Amino acid sequence: MTVLPLPLPRLRPRRRAALGALAAACCALAVAPAAASAPPAPRPAALAFSDDFDGPAGAAVDGGKWQLETGDNVNNHEGQYYTSGNKNAALDGQGNLVITARKENPADYQCWYGRCEYTSARLNTAGRFTQAYGHVEARMKVPRGQGMWPAFWMLGTDIGSVGWPNCGEIDVMENVGFEPGTVHGTLHGPGYSGSGGIGAAYTLPGGEAFADKFHTFAVDWSPNKVTWSVDGRVYQTRTPADLGGKQWAFNKPFFLILNLAVGGYWPGDPNGSTVFPQKLTVDYVRVTGG
Repeated sequence: MTVLPLPLPRLRPRRRAALGALAAACCALAVAPAAASAPPAPRPAALAFSDDFDGPAGAAVDGGKWQLETGDNVNNHEGQYYTSGNKNAALDGQGNLVITARKENPADYQCWYGRCEYTSARLNTAGRFTQAYGHVEARMKVPRGQGMWPAFWMLGTDIGSVGWPNCGEIDVMENVGFEPGTVHGTLHGPGYSGSGGIGAAYTLPGGEAFADKFHTFAVDWSPNKVTWSVDGRVYQTRTPADLGGKQWAFNKPFFLILNLAVGGYWPGDPNGSTVFPQKLTVDYVRVTGG
């Protein structure tokens, strides 16, 4: 979105018995000493950030964790106006955040192309939660339809001073509506941004669509390394060696972003086949380690 192991269980020590002869006239059971205990299981990584989106239906997101951006986005030529409060981003009362894109303009919002045709929402954790490295994960069900562009991604906290793409961008998951069974994970940075980003795609087997059910999207991020997975299946790893000598912009704190865009250079505009409203449903967002 251009601007843009589980620990092993502890094993019980197993005891072995040996039968030894003490004399020709009798025998006795000799028990060997207990085997050494297995080493302690590794501790689970510390939970640094978590939102399970629990709360009453219609409630806005936790303002202590998220802020909502407002306005349009000329950079990608997106069609929506991002609104505040709970207008387009609200809890559903069942432990989910629902970001809803609608074909409407109830407040005469103005976009780069004139009167806005759509509304939606974009949330970030800037100033509330930032972190360098760890396991970053969200379980989500994406919307369906031409022109839909949901994303879960991160930006470097120094964007205000160095700008984009120098701040770095890690796209954990992007989906465009004309590829219902495919998601993309991408790095953007100085000299490799926009359509020149470094990344790969993951496609579901058997013609499945990501909008059919929830899936878990994650990155494992460490110094000089980012690895992407879908439902625990790793599909790419990137290091500075992939950048052809260009600057690695990912060894510093980043913040999280969730949004649902409508239209833009990459997905193209909605058409007559696109049904509104469309929803990005988020079960949880979690960050461990760091």
